Amino acid sequence: MASGWARDGAVQEQIDATVESEIGRIRSRRPTTESLTHCEDCGDEIPAARRQAVPGVRRCIPCQAEDDAQHGARSLYNRRGSKDSQLK
Repeated sequence: MASGWARDGAVQEQIDATVESEIGRIRSRRPTTESLTHCEDCGDEIPAARRQAVPGVRRCIPCQAEDDAQHGARSLYNRRGSKDSQLK
């Protein structure tokens, strides 16, 4: 891949930095409290497997999906594919 004056591996380093930054952002937002047994929105029981998989979970899957859609959850993928979208 032609990258102009960039040294070898520079593009991959930018991609790796973007991924690490996003992982850090997600981990910093992860709740540290105990998971709820029932959804705080609809009151349905949250399955034990979900409570174990997602520490601090407060919503069932349908309610969490709705909340993510309303609050514009960020995609983890760079779908634009432009070089500028990888730069920080």
